[in-house]
Amino acid sequence: MGIDYADLCARLGSDLVAQSQMREIEALGRSAMLAYAEAPDVEAGARAATARLAQVVPAAQLKPFWPKLAELRTGLLTNHELQNLLHGLRGGFIPPSPSNDAVRNPAVLPTGRNLFALDPYRVPTPAAMQRGESLATELLARLRTDQGGWPESIAIVLWGTDNLKSDCEGVAQVLALIGARPVVDELGNIADVTLRPLSELGRPRIDVVVTVSGIFRDLLGNQMRLIDRAAYLAATADEPPEWNFVRAHVLAQVAEQRISLEEAAIRVFTNAPGSYGANVNFLVESGTWENDEQLSDAFLSRKSFVRTADGQWREARHLLEGALRHVQATFQNIDSFEVGLTDIDNYYENLGGVAKSVERLRGQAPPVLVADAINTPGASRVASIETMLRLETRAKLLNPKWHEAMLAHGFAGVREIEARVGHTYGWSATANAVEGWVYDEIAATYALDDTMRERMAALNPSATAGVVRRLLEAAGRGFWAADEATLNRLQEIYQDLEDRLEGISEERSVR
Repeated sequence: MGIDYADLCARLGSDLVAQSQMREIEALGRSAMLAYAEAPDVEAGARAATARLAQVVPAAQLKPFWPKLAELRTGLLTNHELQNLLHGLRGGFIPPSPSNDAVRNPAVLPTGRNLFALDPYRVPTPAAMQRGESLATELLARLRTDQGGWPESIAIVLWGTDNLKSDCEGVAQVLALIGARPVVDELGNIADVTLRPLSELGRPRIDVVVTVSGIFRDLLGNQMRLIDRAAYLAATADEPPEWNFVRAHVLAQVAEQRISLEEAAIRVFTNAPGSYGANVNFLVESGTWENDEQLSDAFLSRKSFVRTADGQWREARHLLEGALRHVQATFQNIDSFEVGLTDIDNYYENLGGVAKSVERLRGQAPPVLVADAINTPGASRVASIETMLRLETRAKLLNPKWHEAMLAHGFAGVREIEARVGHTYGWSATANAVEGWVYDEIAATYALDDTMRERMAALNPSATAGVVRRLLEAAGRGFWAADEATLNRLQEIYQDLEDRLEGISEERSVR
């Protein structure tokens, strides 16, 4: 069609012509693929799809595409599930297969094979490095716009499952920010990293403080070493401090803490062996924390373990604190559209936990940024936590389609509503990222609406009381500036729900 795809994607946000062209391209592609899929065989499919695109793409240009598509089609139509299950139960060998989805890695087809996560010596892959570089560039552009200059240090949270599914895209992003690339040996393994020259990089090296999950620690030890190796190379590079923030901060830590350069250059922190989680979520959920320092203490004490050069683990809270004192932004990838920031408490436990720790150490709350799992053409992947919480609140918690679907599940559905309200509150506790209107609408939808409240209480009175209790706690801790009348009404409602749970016969009337 004579349209440059990269330019088209760049114009999608505000150009109506570009949006129309993209719709036309997508319609043509969908039409061709439907014709291919509905054909009786691959040869007939190729002819049908070619005919649908004849006015736009010459047949000769499409010819190299059909063998790959035929392989994909065959893999999708081949069913080894039951056959290999029975074969395995008989003690037979089931061939191995990578685990991912067919979009990221078509080699997962056909299914029904013995899954392995990845080869830890082959990641990050070249494709992951390309995606990581692109996301690092976008993240830096966002921070430069918001802060008026290069961010000197960013704290990034990496999870094991997210990196397994993306061939270590998060690791690639960290390396890209530092200005390093993997070194592939003669066997195709990634055994080392090397620094990109500053002349090629075209910007300063960004200091990155990485906290990884226990699963990441268990499965991706080689990638932890690659990141620490990249940080050490940057710390020892003979480059101007204004172009190498890693070196500038490491030298400052050496002087302040009177430690060796090797220690000060450590940039990957995690739990002690056998330990998982930061426990920030348990404190928030129980409501037993009295001040912000308790939340940051939990995070810092749980996530302050490092692996030494001889492979031993040791606690190094002073190193983590020294590195976090320079952090100007915090970040994490959201890997799945199905599990968002308020679906589970692990996001605020980790990303919120590190943000609260940086706030305590620097005396100023850092911006909290996230990136979505898949880059929609023309859309920015990087967004503030406030923006994403607004989106999730409107799309799920305050969406009648969502809460009606939850109520259809009865007891468990009401518990899910309570959990999502609690996770939203967790972002107030750790990052103060929830706007007042969110609590206003939660209260109006689930607590102050008599019909809704009674429906919920009939299905799960304990979870219903939990929603009201969380609203009162948000107001009590200063996260929500509710008016006195609303708070009095919520107190009455909560007391009534509690009386019902305790079996008090004379229920208070709240109508």
